[in-house]
Amino acid sequence: MAIKKSELYSSLWKSCDQLRGGMDASQYKDYVLVLLFVKYVSDRYAGQKDALIEVPSGGSFSDMVALKGDKEIGDKLNKIIGRLAEANELKGVIDVADFNDADKLGKGKEMVDRLSELIATFDTPDLDFRNNRSDGDDILGDAYEYLMCHFATESGKSKGQFYTPAEVSRIMAKVIGVNTARSADQTIYDPTCGSGSLLLKAHDEARSHTGLDLALYGQENDNATAALAKMNMILHNCPTAEIWKDNVLSSPYFRQSNGGLKTFDFVVSNPPFSTKAWSHGFDPTNDVFNRFIYGIPPKKNGDYAFLLHVVASLKSTGKGAIILPHGVLFRGNAEAALREQMIKRGIIKGIIGLPANLFYGTGIPACIIVLDKEHADTRKGIFLIDASKGFIKDGNKNRLRAQDIHKIVDAFNNRLSLAKYSRMVPLEEIEANAYNLNIPRYIDGTEAEDLQDIEGHLQGGIPDRDINDLDRYWKVFPGVRQVLFTPAARPGYSQLIQKDNVKNVIFGHPEFINFNTWVNSLFFEWKNANTWYLTSIDIGSNPKKLIETLSETLLDVFRSSPLLDPYDIYQYLMSYWMSTMQDDVYMLVQGGWIALVNGRPNGDLIPQALVIHRYFSSQQQVVDNIEADRDKISSKMEALYEEHGCEEGLLEEAKNNKGKFTKASVKARLTAIKHDSEFDEERELLRELLDLIDKEGAINKRLKDAQNELEINVYAKYHRCQNPRLKTL
Repeated sequence: MAIKKSELYSSLWKSCDQLRGGMDASQYKDYVLVLLFVKYVSDRYAGQKDALIEVPSGGSFSDMVALKGDKEIGDKLNKIIGRLAEANELKGVIDVADFNDADKLGKGKEMVDRLSELIATFDTPDLDFRNNRSDGDDILGDAYEYLMCHFATESGKSKGQFYTPAEVSRIMAKVIGVNTARSADQTIYDPTCGSGSLLLKAHDEARSHTGLDLALYGQENDNATAALAKMNMILHNCPTAEIWKDNVLSSPYFRQSNGGLKTFDFVVSNPPFSTKAWSHGFDPTNDVFNRFIYGIPPKKNGDYAFLLHVVASLKSTGKGAIILPHGVLFRGNAEAALREQMIKRGIIKGIIGLPANLFYGTGIPACIIVLDKEHADTRKGIFLIDASKGFIKDGNKNRLRAQDIHKIVDAFNNRLSLAKYSRMVPLEEIEANAYNLNIPRYIDGTEAEDLQDIEGHLQGGIPDRDINDLDRYWKVFPGVRQVLFTPAARPGYSQLIQKDNVKNVIFGHPEFINFNTWVNSLFFEWKNANTWYLTSIDIGSNPKKLIETLSETLLDVFRSSPLLDPYDIYQYLMSYWMSTMQDDVYMLVQGGWIALVNGRPNGDLIPQALVIHRYFSSQQQVVDNIEADRDKISSKMEALYEEHGCEEGLLEEAKNNKGKFTKASVKARLTAIKHDSEFDEERELLRELLDLIDKEGAINKRLKDAQNELEINVYAKYHRCQNPRLKTL
């Protein structure tokens, strides 16, 4: 029976985390992801001639598997990884972690057991990168993202900066327009690439919409993280990506032939926030790369240094996005002067304010600054979004939902003016605010204060002001207001006509019934238009395109509905996709579905309970009723046992030699005391117990017969489903 992807990733993380030992998650990730890398390249390239990655003899995952239980497993793992590294110019990339480090992995048998179990975690047929049969099914990418998210969560604030949350990465990829790339010669660059998540999301966005494989460039200062980024490029089928390890501010690696900075079509970045030592190793007042032509950032705050590096790395038609703390929008002195210069030159296209506590390296709120050099000369304003309230709690972090991402991207790319959320702010208004870009100056996202009406509390009545605040409902249900409220004795107040029946009055009103009918018609319109996609799922289908089609059409259908938030409805589908539906779809496209396995119904995708509920609910009710009758008899028997079956109880002598009540033991006791008047009370209890035993036997037979009949019908229904000419149950 196939394992579901979510269960696979969950068990993978659980197994890895249990074996962590004497190190934190930020260190342990280097061991786990190296094994994932070796497993992937071995599955994908071993035995292939002229493959992108050479898997040499003695340098494969199968060689690792052979080491399980070996006393020298740590040293031998290092040698296997070393052979793979030497064969592919990956020295210093995949061999950074020491698998023979006793301080981290334990000594002697402890190390042997830990490493053996870690290898076994990846040695599973369910984690097979050779037979990825579904189009668009990225089992490796999904596993990597799952593990990285958990490693970042467990690493804590000081060590989780290697990973940008996937949700934020997706937003940045979508708002810089990488999906409109026109040529495979175009480029994407991340000067602070960490583990490469931003680069990969931008690359995926371009490839999924245009089919173009854009060139990737990244630089990262931390050695282990840079190595991780290089591995991830290969893991995600981007082996030609160039990743360089060095300080991008003091020693930018990517340069033109004349020594100036290389420029790119798209740039994304999530630099360390407010770093104090940003100018170490070079003199910003004499920067040979001309990055600080608008001014020098503060000596002890490098936010604008990274921002200006991104600007300088963009082509004249380039577009970019950078994540920075909110302080860059309003801080004074040198940063105020820099901000004014950038605004006047039209480089800033928009700003997206994000919720607090999204990122693994910090809990402070951040923003995405979107840059666009191509249209700088004609820019008349800056588009602002306050998305700070759109999130859900996820453990000790906040997380953007699918609906939050979609709403941000829709608002930004379509310049939607949404109350308390987004608007285009003219440059004149920004100038009038001394070039302060603090989002609350331009978007009032505060909730209206709940005003208490003292007179209403003391004298009764509902203020008409409060009723009028529900105007968006009265526009749809004007008649409902009339049947709910009537003017009170004094002006400005109303009172409920039917205090104890409000819900029934609303639900029974023709306007509400008509609205409900109309909403249902929208749903059935969407359902009828998309059923074909669901019934056509087959081996090799593309799950990601399927959910994109389903969710986008659902969103479009409900955009016209008043009162209902289409993004809320979109989220219901996306939540169901994440929790249940994607597992089922991926199992279908990977191996299809066989209704009967070894003669038994296969409940992987269609649980028996669902079939029974849909087609055999009346039979199930019969079974339930019989079980209820049996339980009543069992309760009576238990009561007799409890009251009279204990030591010195009247029924104590009716037990068999194992201390149990059986029909035979009860009959034997009845025979023994048949003619003795001294035992009249015991005899009466024994006859009652015998009657209950007989009834229990009869009802158990009825129950078994009913269950067998139901099971036969369920089997038949599954068998009918298995017939290829019958598409549905």
